[in-house]
Amino acid sequence: MYFFIIEMDQKYIKLDDSVLNQILKTETDLRDYSQQVESALKNHENLAIDKYIKSGEHIVTLHKHLNDCENVLEHTESVLFTFQEELQNITNEITRLQQRSIFMAQQLCNRQSVKGLMHQFIEDVIVSETLISVITTCSVTDEKFSTHLSVLNYKILFVDEQNFKDIKSQNDVKDVIEKLKITAITKIRHFIMDQINKFKKPTTNYHIPQNTLFEYKFLFEFLLNHDSISVQEIYNDYVDAMSKVYFTYFKSYLSYLQKFQFEEAATKDDLLAVEDPTSRSLFQKSIKKNTVFTIGNRAAVLNEIDSSIIIPHQNNLTNLSFETLFRSVQYALVDNACREYKFDCEFFKVDQPTAQGLFSQIMGKTLGLLIKHLENYVENCYDALALFLCGQLSMRYQVLCQHRLVPVLAQYWDTMLAMIGTRFRFILKRHIQSVKDYDVSKFNKEKKPHFIMRRYAELVSAIVSYSENNKYEPELICSLTEEVLGLVLRLATMFSTRKDRLIFLVNNYDLVLRILMERVRDNTFEVDRFKEELSARSKDYVDEVLHVYFGGMMEFVTDAENGRDTDAESRQLGLAKTFTSTWKMSLEEINKEILPSFPNLTTGASLLQLAFSQLIDYYHRFQKVLLASNKAQLPNIHVIMIEIKKYKTNY
Repeated sequence: MYFFIIEMDQKYIKLDDSVLNQILKTETDLRDYSQQVESALKNHENLAIDKYIKSGEHIVTLHKHLNDCENVLEHTESVLFTFQEELQNITNEITRLQQRSIFMAQQLCNRQSVKGLMHQFIEDVIVSETLISVITTCSVTDEKFSTHLSVLNYKILFVDEQNFKDIKSQNDVKDVIEKLKITAITKIRHFIMDQINKFKKPTTNYHIPQNTLFEYKFLFEFLLNHDSISVQEIYNDYVDAMSKVYFTYFKSYLSYLQKFQFEEAATKDDLLAVEDPTSRSLFQKSIKKNTVFTIGNRAAVLNEIDSSIIIPHQNNLTNLSFETLFRSVQYALVDNACREYKFDCEFFKVDQPTAQGLFSQIMGKTLGLLIKHLENYVENCYDALALFLCGQLSMRYQVLCQHRLVPVLAQYWDTMLAMIGTRFRFILKRHIQSVKDYDVSKFNKEKKPHFIMRRYAELVSAIVSYSENNKYEPELICSLTEEVLGLVLRLATMFSTRKDRLIFLVNNYDLVLRILMERVRDNTFEVDRFKEELSARSKDYVDEVLHVYFGGMMEFVTDAENGRDTDAESRQLGLAKTFTSTWKMSLEEINKEILPSFPNLTTGASLLQLAFSQLIDYYHRFQKVLLASNKAQLPNIHVIMIEIKKYKTNY
């Protein structure tokens, strides 16, 4: 593309192909055309010069105005530059002031911190006249002394701490504080030793000085922090004094209680299968001897584990059982031991293992005395119930100590229970052996309950009913039960007739079961065993009695039900006539026979009703197997039942 550029008024006009095409079409000479354009431009230039000349005044005025504006702008620029410099100066000043303010604030904070620390340090170090006066003049029991003793204790610890920091100022008060510490230690030591010395007086209630020591236990805590020598001295004196106090107290208490014990206890001859001697010489004194097999009111001691102890000079009591005295001694031990253990922990500020060691030093001789006392009793004891009750008391006191969080008597209770249990098992084995060795030839053949069965029932019911969870020597109790059951069967063989043997067995089983049921739960081995035996022997006895009066009918029913030949009409007719003519009289005879045979009227009545029920059952089965022609000879079953109701008792 070709184009020409013409300059006019510093503007450029672009001639494109269309202008050139027009020039070429007119066939104009380019030189002429160039001259024309140049002439036009010259004219325009002249016109522009004329206009400029005519506007000269305005241009001059405009030039002045522009100069004035330029001057104003220069002045404004100068002012702004000046203002900018001043603002920069102000900014720098503000920054400087801000830095100075932060520095001054930090200085103020540091001075206040130093002031607080210095004030606290001075307060901690300074020893006031009041502190000196109270520590040196007041009694240790004075409230002021306890308050200022805490202050002195703090100052002592504070000064000791400053020794490690190499602070010189604490040297000014160190001697004063040390003298006050010695003064306080001396007064506290004398006070505590005076209280311990009171334990050694024979008539002193040791609880009073012990309560005083416990009330001022903070005094001993001060010694713990600052004088180990005095602490050890107090520790040794306290252990020695209290050990003698407890040993003397329990030794004298045991000797007092022995005066109230039964004059005679059970002997080696007081066995389950050994009869009591019936003869007594004219000059032999009557001895109030506690029963060996019947617990009676002796079990009440188990409900009195936390009752007051027996006070000899305030109780006019005699003939107390050993377990009653044992309960009083053991409760006194538990009460004193729990009190002593908690005092040791609180006063001496020791942990549990150390407290147990301290307790052993204090109570060791006393516990040994009580164990030896029980050992002397157990060696010659043949009273199983006394040992059983003592064992139960020991277990309950063991639980009581656990509830009180006092573990120091655990080994003591284990020792006591082991000692009691060993002797108790020995006595039970002797009772079992006596039953095995019983000479049945001495039996007088009375059908009433045998004395061994009553003794067994009383002894076993007491042990099973009052033992924890019914698990006190269960194996030996089971062995004793089986031996007694074997003995009663051997005794029954001494009777000539089966009916007498069954009466004897039922009477004995019934007696044992009644005694057991009064105290023992139904689901025990002993109850289940005797229920089983009583049920079986009762059924046998009823069958034996019915067979005497209705034996023919019973055999006929048995034969018919077993498929034997019973179709003989003459036999059926004879049995029917016999029953019809004799059943009322037989009921009367059965009633007269059963009721007098059993001392327990309830047992007799229940057996009578069992016999009548069995009779009704046989009669109903008898009617089923009879021929229709023979049934007419029999009375209606409802008539028999109405007659039976006449013999129903109200017991």
